[in-house]
Amino acid sequence: MTDPYIHPTAIVEAGVELGAGAKIWHHCHIRHGARIGAGCNIGKNVYVDFDVTVGDGSKIQNNVSVYHGVSIGKNVFVGPSAVFTNDLMPRAALWSDDRLVKTVVEDGASIGANATLICGITVGRHAMIGAGSVVTHDVPPYALVYGNPARVHGVVCECGQRLPLPHEFPDIPSGDYSCACGVRYRVGSGVQVFPLTKEKS
Repeated sequence: MTDPYIHPTAIVEAGVELGAGAKIWHHCHIRHGARIGAGCNIGKNVYVDFDVTVGDGSKIQNNVSVYHGVSIGKNVFVGPSAVFTNDLMPRAALWSDDRLVKTVVEDGASIGANATLICGITVGRHAMIGAGSVVTHDVPPYALVYGNPARVHGVVCECGQRLPLPHEFPDIPSGDYSCACGVRYRVGSGVQVFPLTKEKS
């Protein structure tokens, strides 16, 4: 991979770790101690707070602020103007590290434009959050959630397509389901999804 690219208008503080091929675009601000993985694409006007980790291959679109206490996995998509938080009881005159509430976004997840994530949650691997959603609870792996508050409305494949389930969640029967891309899944009770194959059939 190539060396990281930093646009001339971006601010990258000392002590930032940039992986090979990472791109930091116009008017970004990356704070000290942040770790941006290989091949990441950090869009215009993105703020990445100190000690935040962004995993390899992730894309953060324009106008996103990733605050201290947020951890983003590999190959995560964060849509334009999505919002992360890190304090459940914010007051302008009060702040200390003991007020910090952490948020984890696991590998392969996608967060739609203008979604708001209330801190203290985990977004499971390959989950998909619809645009404009307000997420107040953990999102299970492979779950499709949207709304205010966001609720589970289905299951998505690793390719991003919604699985052709016979009923809306949470009333679908357990069983095996195939995505149009050829990957098969086993859906268990609740929102438990287990890929059966990774290759196209």
